[in-house]
Amino acid sequence: MAVASCDKFLRYKDKVLIVTGGSKGIGEGCVRVFVRNGAYVAFCARGAADGERLEKEMNEEAPGKAFFKSVDLTDEAAIQGFVEDVISRYGRIDCLINNAGQHPNPHLIDDITAEKFRQVLDVNLLSYFLMSKYCLPHLRKVKGNIINDSSLVGKIGQQAAIPYVASKGAIDAMTRAMAIDEAVHGVRVNVFSPGNVWTPMWDGLATDEGEGREDMIAGGTNAQLLGRMGTIEEAGLLCLWLAADATFCTGIDINLSGGAELDYGNKNRLTTKASAYH
Repeated sequence: MAVASCDKFLRYKDKVLIVTGGSKGIGEGCVRVFVRNGAYVAFCARGAADGERLEKEMNEEAPGKAFFKSVDLTDEAAIQGFVEDVISRYGRIDCLINNAGQHPNPHLIDDITAEKFRQVLDVNLLSYFLMSKYCLPHLRKVKGNIINDSSLVGKIGQQAAIPYVASKGAIDAMTRAMAIDEAVHGVRVNVFSPGNVWTPMWDGLATDEGEGREDMIAGGTNAQLLGRMGTIEEAGLLCLWLAADATFCTGIDINLSGGAELDYGNKNRLTTKASAYH
């Protein structure tokens, strides 16, 4: 169903946005929110079916438009080619949201190979670096901005998730370093850190628990002071604020966590599965 709108209330009208991992989860939430606020949203992911479905739905809604391309974000040439496609199509880039990521099933260090560690870094960290590298020449021209999707666990840790936690902590540090370098060009670089946001990734990890699925979901829900998980639309709205309104903010990190990091809690969970995925 089309969303009624008035141009003066469209907060990113006619701006051009790239979202990686935009076919589902938090990336999908960003695509939906920005299209509904008048943006031209180019988004990519590896799988085509979900992306094509979302592209079609968004282009039927207006007032913005969506463009999807299947991209292997571990392939530097593919990343560069996607950015060139966006410039060819729209002529500019105003905002990049780095969101693509993977969360392996829980494993302790004894069972994590160097190859598996590198695979997580390639998707979760190196793709952010490369997409930023190829977008920045265009972002500098318009004093645009980069928004990096990290995770609360990059700060507080998570059981049996060393590669994932390491990749997210590195995103936080890279954001601050990039914010320093790009300030001279007027480009803002910020990061947000979700806690438990209900996404297909979360659903898949819970499903892997079999009979323990409902207990895992309950644990994830109860981790927040607000007593629920976040939504992908709430993530999209936070990114819209960072892109459109937070014009004096760079190098900041915002927790999208429902207060999960606050208060004391039972830490004796040595035999339980981790409970903060997004």
